[in-house]
Amino acid sequence: MKALFDQVSMQCSVLTTKSYSTSFSLGIKFLDKKLQDPIYALYGFVRFADEIVDTFHGFEKRELFDRFRADTYHAIEHKISLNPILNSFQAVYHKYNIDIDHINTFLRSMEMDLDQNEYDREGYEEYILGSAEVVGLMCLQVFVNGDKQEYDLLYPQARRLGAAFQKINFLRDLNADFKELGRAYFPGLDVEHFDEETKKIIEAEIEEDFNEAYKGILKLPKEARFGVYVAYVYYFRLFKKIQKTPSSQVLQERIRIPNQKKLALFVGSYVKHSLNIL
Repeated sequence: MKALFDQVSMQCSVLTTKSYSTSFSLGIKFLDKKLQDPIYALYGFVRFADEIVDTFHGFEKRELFDRFRADTYHAIEHKISLNPILNSFQAVYHKYNIDIDHINTFLRSMEMDLDQNEYDREGYEEYILGSAEVVGLMCLQVFVNGDKQEYDLLYPQARRLGAAFQKINFLRDLNADFKELGRAYFPGLDVEHFDEETKKIIEAEIEEDFNEAYKGILKLPKEARFGVYVAYVYYFRLFKKIQKTPSSQVLQERIRIPNQKKLALFVGSYVKHSLNIL
């Protein structure tokens, strides 16, 4: 039965999400039940593409990526895939009218990671659009149940939230990206001479993204609002911790939020949500 295969496929997407990201998994749990599986499916798709370009060292990354991209379009066209992650993803794609341009843009940014290590402002913005902003837009299409009017209303803020999250990831992973992958995403950045002045410029850009994104969270459908707010709170707290960390230390270690503090953040977020004081 195809239904059983679809169920197994979704279980693979859930397992992938929980295995790769405890924070994202916790955020999904705060979404309405009907939204959880679709977001698991989107995350699984995004994660597999990212893993190819980031961690499959010693393998033919270009060949693997080209195969994954071809399989993605085949799954979308034929509404089935023997890759369970892609099978789950194509079902969500069709159910929520995901824009094919988002898929194209996302895969283009992932492809950039195969051979591009430095970025000017134009390339940086293009990469963030594909690697983060359109992922937020795909999630938004799920949150509004494919409603075009609601989607258009929240489109700008969804992009800004995705951008803020990605820029924080870049700051958090600055050392690992440079030393392990040879990448520097921020435009014109000399990682070895990363200083407080440069850090403050980047942080000001992130803060502006956060301020705009928050306005959109308040307008989200109730079923999605709390889960997205939880993710916002987590990343905002991580951002504040990075702000308090000297630039020299950011270059030496990956800044984290301990699990017990994550739990406290989520509890505090739930109280605010329950009292309707987001």
